[in-house]
Amino acid sequence: MARWAELPAGLDRRERQLVVQLRRLKDHSGLSLSALGARTGYSRSSWERYLSGRAPVPRAAVIGLAEACGVDPTRLLALHEVATEHRAADGHSTGTAQPVADTGPASRSWPGEHPEPPGPPAGRRRRAVAAALLVGAVALGFAVGLTTGLVAGSGTRAAAGPGRADGPDLVRPDGERWRRGAEHTCRVRRAEGLLHAGHSRERTAYLDINSSGWHVVEAQCLLRRHGVDPGAVDGLYGPVVQEAVRRFQAARRIPVDGVVGPDTWGELRR
Repeated sequence: MARWAELPAGLDRRERQLVVQLRRLKDHSGLSLSALGARTGYSRSSWERYLSGRAPVPRAAVIGLAEACGVDPTRLLALHEVATEHRAADGHSTGTAQPVADTGPASRSWPGEHPEPPGPPAGRRRRAVAAALLVGAVALGFAVGLTTGLVAGSGTRAAAGPGRADGPDLVRPDGERWRRGAEHTCRVRRAEGLLHAGHSRERTAYLDINSSGWHVVEAQCLLRRHGVDPGAVDGLYGPVVQEAVRRFQAARRIPVDGVVGPDTWGELRR
């Protein structure tokens, strides 16, 4: 995994803490920026700005990232609130050259998405002290709970990545567990008008570089059934699989991004 670039030197410590935690969560999930954009409704370029500290992260994007990674957004939202209050108190956005927040797609709305007006000058010092204490407490809780949150509360939304516990993507419908390093047989059949290889019934999960498990095995088998060679059918989503997906997407005239999502699953199942 590529190392993150240094955050801007002028980025406020509250904003920095939020971005660091968002980066950490993204890395733990194994999702690429493209897959993250597809799952949250915010573009890859928007996430590049947010995670590089060049633009404030919208509240809805914080929620979207947490949901995409299968974790409770409460701690992240606490950090976001502290950073937002600091910007409001100072009367400008922190960071580099007055960045403007990307609000994402106009059709998407979230509860409580209304910025609060700046408070009176007399209350700034009290808010600053309270914010500093809150940042410390939230950061500590987030660091302790990040790994367990990814394991215990991950659900089934994200494809398996580094540090994931067993889930539906690692246990086949017949109960067999996926094992790294094993190759699998493809027996593709059509049932109720759709193609199935028997490894996964998935039709919506996002698969990208670093994904692994039975969902990937299923996609590899279906790619092979459509005449596109994904390499070894081993349940590991690497560059060879990504290139095979790109070729398949181009042949089916759907967006070519190398990510298996609902549209690509729909074509694979045909």
